[in-house]
Amino acid sequence: AVSLLVGGIGFMNIMLVSVSERTSEIGLRKALGARSTDVMLQFLVESLVLASLGGAVGSALGLGAVAIVAAVTPLPAAVGTGTVLITVLLSGSIGLFFGVVPARRAAQLDPIVALRSL
Repeated sequence: AVSLLVGGIGFMNIMLVSVSERTSEIGLRKALGARSTDVMLQFLVESLVLASLGGAVGSALGLGAVAIVAAVTPLPAAVGTGTVLITVLLSGSIGLFFGVVPARRAAQLDPIVALRSL
């Protein structure tokens, strides 16, 4: 639980950096008519996709390691598909949970202030 919390906080920091680097993009989108909910949804979907892809890559690496252990040693090693699915869903939900703060910060950006950063 502690490692998931620390990983989630790290993910949130990465998303906050992404929001701060894309300030002009957010300002331009809002100046062209995008609503705050559109901007928030964009960053929530981005955090969900990134976290889910990270979970899928981690699961694939874990499955590869289990296959190597099973091939090299006489130990019975297997991972069920349910476990992989739960892992990807858990990583996606953590990304979604910790992506709320950066998404809200992006949605609350004033377009005039954001466009001044161009």
